Amino acid sequence: MAETSITITQPDDWHVHLRDGAMLEQVAGFTARQFGRAIIMPNLTPPVTTVAAAAAYRDRILAATSDYPEFKPLMTAYLTDSIAVDEIHRGFVEGVFTAAKLYPAGATTNSDAGVTDVKKIYPVLEAMQNIGMPLLVHGEVVSNEIDIFDREAVFIERIMQPLLNDMPELKVVFEHITTKDAAEFVAAEGDNIAATITVHHLQINRNDMLVGGIKPHLYCLPVAKRELHRQALRAAATSESGKFFLGTDTAPHAIGAKESACGCAGIFSAPHALENYVQVFEEENALDQFEAFASLNGPAFYGLPVNNKTITLEKQAQQVPVQIGEDDLAISPYRAGETLAWKLVTG
Repeated sequence: MAETSITITQPDDWHVHLRDGAMLEQVAGFTARQFGRAIIMPNLTPPVTTVAAAAAYRDRILAATSDYPEFKPLMTAYLTDSIAVDEIHRGFVEGVFTAAKLYPAGATTNSDAGVTDVKKIYPVLEAMQNIGMPLLVHGEVVSNEIDIFDREAVFIERIMQPLLNDMPELKVVFEHITTKDAAEFVAAEGDNIAATITVHHLQINRNDMLVGGIKPHLYCLPVAKRELHRQALRAAATSESGKFFLGTDTAPHAIGAKESACGCAGIFSAPHALENYVQVFEEENALDQFEAFASLNGPAFYGLPVNNKTITLEKQAQQVPVQIGEDDLAISPYRAGETLAWKLVTG
């Protein structure tokens, strides 16, 4: 008999963009109402490169999520070619930085200050390996001769594998993986390698974005790939492997910034993240694996306790709003105007 409700340990979101200022105040509650903790991306303008900047940003997030006082933002450092080893080490030891983020320069939104050559930050990565600090990786090679649909696979070959050969004990999260190549790579590596998977990469392929006209609100980076890759991600997410866990990569952009001559990359999936994820697991006949993916695997990898609350989703139709916010802050959420099969009823 088909399940009509599911109760699991409260999940965490291991990859979130909350932005800052008025946008932060508008979107943060959508994450905090569902998740106990969230890994906060540091790609602000300017980027979060110091302990002081991370602590101040954390305070702004806590103020924006005051309706959910148990929510805990986990801050990350934005790695640059010149970032100081001592700053990263101190931030981790003092409990301000949970992890550090590697953006290849120019790979995605606000990544121009990112790393131009991973060897330039080897002293930082060696220090992180020694203290057990996770490295979060946007896994794409940014080079004009590499097709955008091949960036992730080439990154594995040129950057990720050599890095792990040089630093075999470094803890690495291969974030928002989009390919069969990445899923197989993570599965084959040691226990110090894990990956997050977004709900949109589990639900859409590149046809959804391009066939019948360009859908700017389905444009993200890494870009959605072929159907065979989507199927590989679904198999990885719903498997019994503890290496894969939930990371929405929710990334709000105002409608005007998406629907433009050079639209921004990012999908705002936060408002109904869990409802969409659980639909995937139901479709794959794997609801028994949903709690592990959403609530258990991430804390195990990060060495954190699981949350002590539960959340319940019920089989109850609901419609996604066409728009969230007004005027310059108006956002089109993921699956805007569509009807979802599940609804979060407690959390």
